[in-house]
Amino acid sequence: MDAITFPNGQITMAGNLYLPEGLDRTIRHAAVVVVHPGGGVKEQAAGLYASKLAEQGFVALAFDASFQGDSGGEPHHLEDPYARVEDVRAAVDHLQTLDFVDPERIGALGICAGGGYAVNAAMTDYRIKALTTVSAVNIGTSFRRGWYGTDSDAAAVPTLQAVARQRTAEASRGAEPTYLPYVPAEPDENTPRDLAEASEYYLTPRAQHPNAKNKFLFTRSVSRIFAFDAFHMVEDLLTQPLLVVAGSEAGSLWMSTELHGRARTTKHLRIVEGGTHMDFYDIPKYVDQAISAATPFFTKHLAAKPAE
Repeated sequence: MDAITFPNGQITMAGNLYLPEGLDRTIRHAAVVVVHPGGGVKEQAAGLYASKLAEQGFVALAFDASFQGDSGGEPHHLEDPYARVEDVRAAVDHLQTLDFVDPERIGALGICAGGGYAVNAAMTDYRIKALTTVSAVNIGTSFRRGWYGTDSDAAAVPTLQAVARQRTAEASRGAEPTYLPYVPAEPDENTPRDLAEASEYYLTPRAQHPNAKNKFLFTRSVSRIFAFDAFHMVEDLLTQPLLVVAGSEAGSLWMSTELHGRARTTKHLRIVEGGTHMDFYDIPKYVDQAISAATPFFTKHLAAKPAE
């Protein structure tokens, strides 16, 4: 694994580049951009998937989102969906500069919110030739409708009203910025199972990392998230082959099945029996099943074209 940086406009991005053992740098190889979940960093699930893809022969790039982790951008701890989508494009830019990467054989794999961001990026960047989502989350829809998707979009209104009040306080009265947690610090009996498991993943030695602070800026993030729809126009703009992987017991499964149902491109749905949302972050049984599905998918759709 090589620690690297690459440009994203005025922001310097931090990434980890995973290479297959014994990589022949004199020829060009297929590559995959791996997009981390909301609140995650490259050293967690994204890095795990990138390392396993490298074991399967792909060049793989995991990176910290702009405004997060080791990447630049101010204010830090901003979750901006539009910036996150641009991050994916910048990662593709970087891979295309590498002599040992085939610029026509780049795919993307996104986990949780990273899956939604990868979908949105692929819809407007056809340099991405194949796409895999794992425990996909459409972050805007999830924030508006709740983890299980049972609320209406209008349920977002009270939170947006609170954002407006806080912005006024910060702008006119000098109030300190406030932050929200990505995952509950103290889950209770009302916490969805996936989110309780997310708390255990991010906030214990299981996967805790000093760059994953479990917080994002309230006013600057929430209004952008609530107005975002990762799957908007997916029926018409997503043309690349799509693999959707999710667990049968995931509260987020509805987002994966919605994506698969709406997409009109070549598509595959892999529902893993017994898996929860968080199982696919680091539990070997489930990560290996996701990789076992993604490997032949990327091998087929990122194959080198015969010389003419």
